[in-house]
Amino acid sequence: MTKRRVGIVFGGKSGEHEVSLKSARAVMNALDPEKYTVIPIGITRNGQWLSGGDPLLALEQQADQKMLGRAPQAGVVSETAIVQSAGSLPEQTNVAALDVIIPVLHGPFGEDGTIQGVFEFANLPYVGCGVLAASVGMDKGLMKSAFAAAELPQVPWQLVLRRDWQQQPEAIYERLEAHLHYPMFVKPANLGSSVGISKVSNRAELAAGMAEAAGYDRRIVVEQGINAREIEVAILGNDDPEPSVPGEVLPANDFYDYADKYLEGQTQFAIPAELDAATSQQLREMAVTAFKAIDGAGLARVDFFVERETGAIYINEINTFPGFTAMSQYPKLWEATGLGYSELLDRLIDLAIERYHERGR
Repeated sequence: MTKRRVGIVFGGKSGEHEVSLKSARAVMNALDPEKYTVIPIGITRNGQWLSGGDPLLALEQQADQKMLGRAPQAGVVSETAIVQSAGSLPEQTNVAALDVIIPVLHGPFGEDGTIQGVFEFANLPYVGCGVLAASVGMDKGLMKSAFAAAELPQVPWQLVLRRDWQQQPEAIYERLEAHLHYPMFVKPANLGSSVGISKVSNRAELAAGMAEAAGYDRRIVVEQGINAREIEVAILGNDDPEPSVPGEVLPANDFYDYADKYLEGQTQFAIPAELDAATSQQLREMAVTAFKAIDGAGLARVDFFVERETGAIYINEINTFPGFTAMSQYPKLWEATGLGYSELLDRLIDLAIERYHERGR
């Protein structure tokens, strides 16, 4: 059997750089060497492409070791030395010879349609959503508009431009407090993995949360906090997507933040979630609706709130390339549904090639 040449792209310019490296390491370890020849391709924080040698190790050495969950390392390679030794993508990698790309990239410049446009231009099959779905799925403001058009229930929310907040902060605080009540969640519109997210309970915390989110994006989403269970459903497929069993996040901290997702690992998961059959089925159907609402492809994880007092279901967000680390929910949800990690990657690669041929019709 001829082995497929799979390009794994990782790193990138977003605040989720370290998450990408952790996911890429897990994906590369899980791909069956009897089926695939893996071609690692790194992207530095300033956007330079690396290939040849071991670009993943090079970027891991450059990364924030705490965010990788490691002790600080001595003898870290400088970025200039990495680029010189590893070369650049056009010189070292025959892109046309790749059978498929897995863009293990999270956040802006990776999960927002940017890199997907590069692959489209290069006429390469790639795993995951296309340019449109990735763009809409990345921007929480546009995502919520798409969900509203699909008549999916959501908690109250407001969109704030960083410029408006910087110019008239008091007016913004008054507007938010008029439409929402504390606690609120303040989020960069174009980021994931809980990076830059704050739960705020008063005006002073709101100001600090806005400043934190504004450090990552020019668009900021502020949502109403509710007393709810956090439920997630994984999606797999193209035009006929399938949902996994629902899983519940049981956060160890006040909410499921970055530290607990990727560093502390204290959060517990109930897979499948303890839900009645009707609620479970409704969540799975809503997840498919959300996936189709943005014209998703390949994979996504759809996150929900189930209000504790009423049982009402609210869609939170869709992640078009969720984390693939050992602690990540997406592969765990499919494992509980009957599809192991390596088999899941096989299926995603097949779906990427299927979608490529469908686009070429």
